[in-house]
Amino acid sequence: MKRKLIAVLLLLAVLGVLAIFTVVPALAEWLLNGTRVRGPYRASERARALHSKLLVADMHADTLLWGRDLLARSERGHVDVPRLAEGGVALQFFTTVTHTPYAPKYDTNPEGLDGVTAIALAERWPLRSVRSIRERALYQARKLHEAASRSGGGLTIIKTAGDLASFVERRRADPHAVAGLLGAEGAYPLEGDVGNVDVLFDAGFRMMAPTYFYDNEWGGSAHGVGKIGLTEKGRELIRRMEARGMLVDLAHASAATIDDVVAIATRPVVVSHTGVKATCDNNRNLSDEQLRKIAAKGGVIGIGYWDSATCGRDARAVAKAVRHAANVVGVEHVALGSDFDGAVNEPFDTTGVVLVTDALLEEGFTDEEVAAVMGGNVFRLLSETLPR
Repeated sequence: MKRKLIAVLLLLAVLGVLAIFTVVPALAEWLLNGTRVRGPYRASERARALHSKLLVADMHADTLLWGRDLLARSERGHVDVPRLAEGGVALQFFTTVTHTPYAPKYDTNPEGLDGVTAIALAERWPLRSVRSIRERALYQARKLHEAASRSGGGLTIIKTAGDLASFVERRRADPHAVAGLLGAEGAYPLEGDVGNVDVLFDAGFRMMAPTYFYDNEWGGSAHGVGKIGLTEKGRELIRRMEARGMLVDLAHASAATIDDVVAIATRPVVVSHTGVKATCDNNRNLSDEQLRKIAAKGGVIGIGYWDSATCGRDARAVAKAVRHAANVVGVEHVALGSDFDGAVNEPFDTTGVVLVTDALLEEGFTDEEVAAVMGGNVFRLLSETLPR
């Protein structure tokens, strides 16, 4: 009897471990990366016709955090290469998440238990990436590069202006070709050493935000305790990133950090995913003054889709935020930044981005203006700022 009990307990333990490494990660993503309406998505004939001609770019997705094969179509989450191709998305920014609270709050997050550690363990990341934040970023970067190498040309990684020009030319012949660009959500992978900018650059990173949900040694977060500005180390970071040709991303930055960065930046800066206070007032979203400061640097603002970005639940809310930003700074400074796979509920997955095209047309934008917002502005910015 005792042996049977021990055998049953061992079996339950084994099943529990298997669940942690198989069922739990999938269930967590089902719960965290929800979609309000599942496809197929219906848009007007005019929108579908226009969308098929566009170079669509999305400046932010956290897909590399999750344990899915980018090349396999999934029923979970929002983004994979097959769904990007179906949705007509030409360029997806893939941003690595390496250090975040277990339950991030919009207003204040003191340093505490790190949620990425649990994901790394559950998804069986290499041990060194569990211990090292820098290795977490490099591991996620390798996932993207390995997917590209297995894709047979279906996924291209953009590192230089030449890469971008070649991809645009190839996409004219293959409308299902997809490109990816690497970014880092917060400068935590630097592990306090600005010299690690070179390590990330060599791994293919071309965009990085100084902060994420915490204040750190580089500057203040919109969700941090002190919401400080850029530190002296942060100023050194901006100079180093600009010297290497990396875009500075001010998503999640405190108001003081935004002010400090735009005051010293000599190149365009971006906000990869955000909302605007005029249509959705919270401390994460941008004021009209902040929109103007970023635009004055030649930057681009990516409007997100999730409810705290738009205070809405559909593409029409995205279009209203785009309309406001365009009215304030001009349509040439506005873009898309979905925050797909960012532990947020979205109104649609990436196969439904045509709904944004439709909503922008309904909002009164011309075909040329829609083309600019949906991706033209991002392609222009990258062609001007990526390393040669």
